[in-house]
Amino acid sequence: MAPDERPPSKPQPNHREYLLVLWRMTPQERLLKAVELSELSKELLRYGLRQRFPALSEAERHRVFLERLERCHNSNY
Repeated sequence: MAPDERPPSKPQPNHREYLLVLWRMTPQERLLKAVELSELSKELLRYGLRQRFPALSEAERHRVFLERLERCHNSNY
């Protein structure tokens, strides 16, 4: 995805349909979906940081990215 490009939007299924789809997946498919969603979350965070801090260098923005990820980390584990 280009730095200034918005992520593509997709139609959102309702919650019940979503749960049915998850229920039909194998454990391997659910794990792959979790990884995909994690990567998407990181891409969205990077996109938001580019929009919020356009004057920062890529290295500075990466530092902010890592700081934000650390704040999101669940300290119960």
